[in-house]
Amino acid sequence: MKNILGRKVGMTSIFTEDGRSVPVTVIEAGPCTVVERRTKESHGYDAVALAFGNAKKARVNRAMAGHYKKAGVEPKRYVREFRTDLEGPEVGGVVTVADFANGDRIDVVGISKGHGFSGGIKRHNFSGGGASHGSMIHRQPASNSDTNAGRVLKGSRRPGHFGVDRTTHQNLEIVRADVERNLLLVKGPVPGPRNGLLIIRNAVKAAR
Repeated sequence: MKNILGRKVGMTSIFTEDGRSVPVTVIEAGPCTVVERRTKESHGYDAVALAFGNAKKARVNRAMAGHYKKAGVEPKRYVREFRTDLEGPEVGGVVTVADFANGDRIDVVGISKGHGFSGGIKRHNFSGGGASHGSMIHRQPASNSDTNAGRVLKGSRRPGHFGVDRTTHQNLEIVRADVERNLLLVKGPVPGPRNGLLIIRNAVKAAR
């Protein structure tokens, strides 16, 4: 099963066997516990629910506590469903980094960093106005579209809330899978801040 939950540790760089320095993101992936298997007969679709991260019993509500008790597992902090690559352990089993190998391609899903209320230059990469003294328009947005419309058209790129969106980085390469320490070293950046939850699954796009 090439589905797992993890926590973003940070970024570093490592040397490959051919001597190249590669920037990687270190992900603490698993171990994840299978808490439920959904089937078409019972639920209308096939899926597997994985739980990750220990949680205090006082932080778990009654509904989830009963869910964990029925599965016979300890309370966890996160639970997420996967609907692909379902072959693997049954309820109560454990999913680890051992299912991944060096060179595998994965998709990583996370919640992007929040930037609050941001201007057009930061949010949409606008170029801005002239930098000279007489410009008077440096970072603020210019025309707000058609004046005859008398309103702001939907879809206009304007200043506003930036970040805290579900973001997927596709077709990332696993440079190293450390089974002993439950670590995945993924080439390049992944979405989210440090300690943010990450959903790791098999890539849907094959490398060209």
